[in-house]
Formats: sequence, structure tokens, C-alpha cells
Amino acid sequence: MDALVRPTVDPAFAAGALAFLLAGVALGTASGLVPGLHANNFALLLAGFAPSVPADPLFVGDDAATAVAALPGHRLVIAGRGREVVRLSAVGSGLAVALAVPLAGPITWLMIRWYPTLRAHLPLLLGAVVVALVLTESSRRAAVGGLVAFLASAALGLATLDADPAAPLSTGGVLAPLFAGLFGVPVLVDALGGDGVPPQADPQIAMDARNLGTSAGAGSLAGAVVGYVPGVSAAIAAVAAMPAVPSESVDRGFVVATSGANTANTIFALFALVALGTPRTGVTVAIDRAGVPFALPLLLVAAATAACFGFALVVLVGDPYLRIVGNADYTRLSVGVLGLLALVSYAFAGAFGVGVLIVAGALGLAPPRVGARRVHLMGVLIGPLIAG
Repeated sequence: MDALVRPTVDPAFAAGALAFLLAGVALGTASGLVPGLHANNFALLLAGFAPSVPADPLFVGDDAATAVAALPGHRLVIAGRGREVVRLSAVGSGLAVALAVPLAGPITWLMIRWYPTLRAHLPLLLGAVVVALVLTESSRRAAVGGLVAFLASAALGLATLDADPAAPLSTGGVLAPLFAGLFGVPVLVDALGGDGVPPQADPQIAMDARNLGTSAGAGSLAGAVVGYVPGVSAAIAAVAAMPAVPSESVDRGFVVATSGANTANTIFALFALVALGTPRTGVTVAIDRAGVPFALPLLLVAAATAACFGFALVVLVGDPYLRIVGNADYTRLSVGVLGLLALVSYAFAGAFGVGVLIVAGALGLAPPRVGARRVHLMGVLIGPLIAG
């Protein structure tokens, strides 16, 4: 039965879908608020437990739709503009949803026709992405460090991605410990003994409407395109969008563009999964592993609804959250989440997964030490794809 018609004629189905959607919003909100946790961790855990869930498999796909999370620009937060950053993130995500809906059809139509050519030249395309990331670093030292980080993470991916270790979860794998180590553990380690968040000023957005729209549009378009390209993340899309961000609002524009890229990437990754049959993000990998039917209308409704919840929650929860984290014991919080990530890694890949988490975590600490962006660590996927 059609995924949009069925909820109107089957109240039990509609109630179940809503319940799982709200659970997904709660998990997505938690992933945004807890340092080191990512929506992919929860999505892959859900995929592992999906076979034992006594419910329609479609509900797991609803549950994997995550709320929009604010990722404040560090400099702005330190300057006391965290409340503004929260609103910039929410606006960027909201505008991305508005742009993604009308663009989804034509961009998907084009990508279906271009995909055979893209696939045939994928190593060249990904190589060009790597070169662009290195050349756009802020200094020669950062560029060299970024290249080394790419090569090291590529080697780590080549050594681990094909592994099939024994683990408590039958649908486990090394993706969760890899990404938790590369991008989660370093944040937590750096927060150990930190001074916390300083007092935050008023929430007024100090960015005019034109620059706001330009930044959101650039991030959304970049996120839409990379939704179809293997190994290229929303973080890379945000970097690609930066030339379009007005120079007088670069920090604020980065927050808006990043939020737009993340949200658009989530929506277009669903289209890529249905149209091309290949998952592009951690969430769509989880949907694929869990055997969720590709009912695009319902999955899109779930994603859009979660984005609306996220927009409201970012504004409602953001201000109290900033006050709470300003008084938090960062050492205890970081140690607790590090322990949680170790447990998750063990659940997915056993003792091997914990080892991968440790190695990836050590590697993830390196790029910022030389002034390079951590996005080079996406070499863990890009490298193996280039190598075929």
C-alpha cells in the first residue's frame, strides 16, 4: 500500500510510525547535545537491533531520521555568541529543507543519467576532491599535515573496512568504531580539563538576510550534490560551499552553510539510496542493513518532520543547554562518553573494534595540531574508493 496513503487508512500504522519518529527525534537530539556522539552511532545500533524489533521494518527507517543538531562555530561561542550560533544553525537547516524539496526531482533525474559516467571516473573525481581540500588549507604546513592525515586515514580504511570481526551485534562492522575514533574521540580528549563554555550574550543574528540566504543556498546545493557521490561527506560539502560565503560574515556563514549541507545531504542521500540502490551516509547504511523498505515518500516525510522538530528544539533547548554546559564537569562528561563509545565499538566489532577506536582516535588528534581541518580524515573512505 502506498506509504503516504496507508497512514490515513490504518490508524495503528500511523500511530506506530509517529512513535518511532519521535524516538528518532529524541535520539538525534541526544546525539547533537552529547559531545562525541553522532547520529550514525544510533542509526547503526538501530540496524543491529532491527531484526528483533516486533514492528513494521519501515518504522526503523522513521526512527533513523534524526533531528537537526547545532554545531556552533568555536570562535563565536568563545566570543559569547553561542545563542546566535544556535539560531544560525536552525535557520540554515530550515532553509535547506525548503530548497531540497523542489530541487530533489530535477537533481535526481540528472544524477541517474550522469551516474554511469560519474562511476566510471570516480577515482579521478575523488582525487580532485582530495587535491582541492589540500590546496585550500590555510598554510603550507596545514596542507602537508592534511595530506599526511588523508594518507594515514586511507591506510587505516584499507586495513580495516573489509574486516569481519566477531561481535555481539550480527549486523555490526567497523564503520562505527572508525568514525567514532576519527571524529568523536578527539573532541572528547581535547575537552578533558577544559574551561567550559563562557557566558553567552543575546541571541540576535548579526547577519543580513541576503548573506544568510546565500550561505544556506550554497551549503544546500553542495550537500545535495555530494549526496550522490560515494565517500564525500557533508563536511566536505561545507568546505566546497565556502567560496560562496560572504567574506564579511565568514564564521557565521560557515555555521549556516554547514547546517544547510548536513540537512540537504540527509534528504538527497535518501533519494540516492532509492534511485541508485547505494547508501551514501551512515544513516542510509543503517537503513540498508536493517532491510527497511525503500518507501521514499514516508522516509522523506519522516526526515522533513524530524527537521521541523529539530528547528524548534534547537531554539528551545539551545539556550538552556548553553547554560548547563557552562557549569558542566567536562572531564567527567568526556570520560563517560569515551567509555560509551568503547562499549558501542565492542558491540559492533568486538575487541577488534575497540582497537580500531583507539588507533582512529589517536589519528584524529593529529590534524588540528598542525592547523589542518579534520575533514581530511574522510580518506578512510575516499582512499579505498580511489584504490578500487
